Amino acid sequence: MKKIAFFLCVVFNIFSYSIDAQKQLTTSSAKAARLYEKALYLLDTHNDKEAVRLLTSAVKTDQRFIEAYLVMAEVYMDNNDLTDCIKNYKTAVTINPSFFPAAYLNLGKAEYSSGRYADAEADLKEYLKMNIQAGKERASAEKLLKYSEFALNSLQHPVPFNPENLGPKINTRYDEYWPSLSSDEKQLVFTRLVPKNLMDTSISYNRQEDLYMSSFENGSWAMAQNVGFPLNTPDNEGAQSVSADGKTLYFTACNRPGGLGLCDIYVSFRKGNQWSVPQNLGAPVNSRFKETQPSISSDGKTLYFVSSRPGGKGGLDIWKSTKNEDGSWGYPVNLGDSINSPGDEESPFIHEDNKTLYFSSNDRPGMGDFDIYVSRLNGRGEWTQAKNLGYPINTFNKEEGLIVNAAGTKAYFSSDRLGADGRDIYSFDLYKEARPLAVSYVKGKVYDADSGDPLKAHFELSDLDSSKLCIEAQSDSLNGEFFVCLPVGCNYGLNVSKPHYLFYSDNFALKQIHEFKEPFLLDIPLQPVKPGKSIILKNIFFATDSANLENESFVELNKVLRFMKENSSIKIEISGHTDNTGSAAHNQDLSMRRAKAVVNYLVSKGVDSKRVVFKGYGETRPIASNDNEAGKAQNRRTEFKILE
Repeated sequence: MKKIAFFLCVVFNIFSYSIDAQKQLTTSSAKAARLYEKALYLLDTHNDKEAVRLLTSAVKTDQRFIEAYLVMAEVYMDNNDLTDCIKNYKTAVTINPSFFPAAYLNLGKAEYSSGRYADAEADLKEYLKMNIQAGKERASAEKLLKYSEFALNSLQHPVPFNPENLGPKINTRYDEYWPSLSSDEKQLVFTRLVPKNLMDTSISYNRQEDLYMSSFENGSWAMAQNVGFPLNTPDNEGAQSVSADGKTLYFTACNRPGGLGLCDIYVSFRKGNQWSVPQNLGAPVNSRFKETQPSISSDGKTLYFVSSRPGGKGGLDIWKSTKNEDGSWGYPVNLGDSINSPGDEESPFIHEDNKTLYFSSNDRPGMGDFDIYVSRLNGRGEWTQAKNLGYPINTFNKEEGLIVNAAGTKAYFSSDRLGADGRDIYSFDLYKEARPLAVSYVKGKVYDADSGDPLKAHFELSDLDSSKLCIEAQSDSLNGEFFVCLPVGCNYGLNVSKPHYLFYSDNFALKQIHEFKEPFLLDIPLQPVKPGKSIILKNIFFATDSANLENESFVELNKVLRFMKENSSIKIEISGHTDNTGSAAHNQDLSMRRAKAVVNYLVSKGVDSKRVVFKGYGETRPIASNDNEAGKAQNRRTEFKILE
């Protein structure tokens, strides 16, 4: 409550603008004045209800008692009763528009906050007409006028919005919010506000936040389940972010033993169906200030979160921390003026494209309270100026906690303004201009090619054009399952490796793709390092009818180099293969020259020439039909075989 500050500031200002501020009120009624004075005393002791009753009696006694209307308006504002606040301010300025010019500013604030934008615009203009000197109040009025004009324009140009309630298996009569979605859209994690005593079926209860999870099965969401211990405790857990593969969960917990501040960010890892005991991320992510609402990037390397720590642009700001090579988190960096404002920013969500950020702010041109915005990383690695998602996604209510699926087509958020019983989670089709880059993914299992046993293997996804390592991951040690995001717009090389096994390679040509591409489902057999075992080097590329290695080949070639160094006793054969286009003699020669080019590269980088031989097989060993282009593409290949 703001009673003391409100009393000293508002009443002082009222009297400062009074016609005879030092000697008399605007009422000549002694009874009304006594009621007013008693009401001020009650406000100072936080008895709002009785104070309003006395002020109401005062204006009934004297219907032109301006100070009583003004103080009542402020009491209603303080208690978020904007309807009665506006009513009393309107009465005051009708009696005497010039008595207390700040009433027009406060009236404009209340009207803007309740979605009465045209009224707010008119009253703010009235305030600015009064030759108010430059200062914080005038600057506030000018900014609020700008926001009101933005809101009016947004009402005239609504964006597509068709929210659908996720249904009774997710939403209940309690509040559900902060949705978080795995990239394959199979797991939904959210926060539910539940009674501390689950046997208490009343609505009036001591409440706590718990984490719940649902799986998408047979075309619909399964009944949400409390994730239980060790994630949930008798205290609050929520505002979570699940990793792209659904196996790591970052969440917020407050006032825990060993915590660094009021609220800290924790992490838990899932193996099979079991979540690990949550770990406090510690410094420098957490501090003695408030850290909350994490959002983890799809590559697991960057954590976005909200903090009240010093060094920001306002109250709550959005920061990011990048993971170091040793797995520790780097010192947080503020996202800057394009994202953060002098007010508060909340609920960051970094899309799987790692370039599009959605968040909420209460101090940017918008519809009132917290609106949802989007910003994108440009080619220089800078965040673009945040853009409001528009009406009716945003309203004068508080909008926050929006997430977007990997395909970039559907958004999820929570709201209590759509006819539900409390806050519910909804989905809606996100209009095109607000969409991120689409993201596909590859998922499957890794297993021993001989025994069929699941394997824990290391994944590396690289940009073939730049040779930059994009994502590192591991398959699950219990079942061999893996999941790797593939943002469109790049050509990727995938390498899967494990000690004592031949590595596996694949490539995904997404550079010319700009919309969602169906995911790649792969079961990957890893060959034990034994004589006779071979693999196809899928990321070795040559120009058409040439033995010149393309630049995109060097990611794969360096993987072969690393393998040779880690297995220093083996001898290998590099073989070249072609389709049946052209003469057999030409294809034989071309395949031999291509294999030799690979061997020459390995030898130039330090591999003993006695350990590598090359051979060309031309078109003699096809692995697919040469009757179509897809088959021919498979037949044009470079293989790696262990000889001894």
